[in-house]
Amino acid sequence: MASRLEVNSWRRAPGFLLASLRLWWQARRSPGVLGLTLKAEMVKGVFWTYSVWEDKAAIYAYAGSEPHKSTVARKRKVMRDATFVFFTAPADESRLSWDEVGRRLTAQRDSATSDPTA
Repeated sequence: MASRLEVNSWRRAPGFLLASLRLWWQARRSPGVLGLTLKAEMVKGVFWTYSVWEDKAAIYAYAGSEPHKSTVARKRKVMRDATFVFFTAPADESRLSWDEVGRRLTAQRDSATSDPTA
C-alpha cells in the first residue's frame, strides 16, 4: 500500500508530521505488517507512505484501530489531497524505490481523474 498525502498549508506540515510519526509507531507494532516507511517533504507539505502487509485484512485492522482511526478523522480537515494505491507483489519484489512508489500513485491519480465514475 502506498499513499501520497498533501496538507492544505505548509504551516500544517509539522503537526501532520508528528501525527504521522505516531501512526508509524503504531503500524510497526501492528499484526501483519512486514515493513513500512515514511517520507516527508515539509516545505511542500507532502507526505508519502509505503507499507507492506501480509494481506488487506491486516491493513484494514490497523486503519480501523486507535489511534489511527481518530487521527485520520481529525487530519482530514487539513488535507488538500490524498491518493492511495493497493497492489500485490511477490515478497522478493516488496522493496520499491520512492520513484516507483510515486509512479504507481501518479498512475492511480491519473486513472481516477480520467474515470467519470471515480
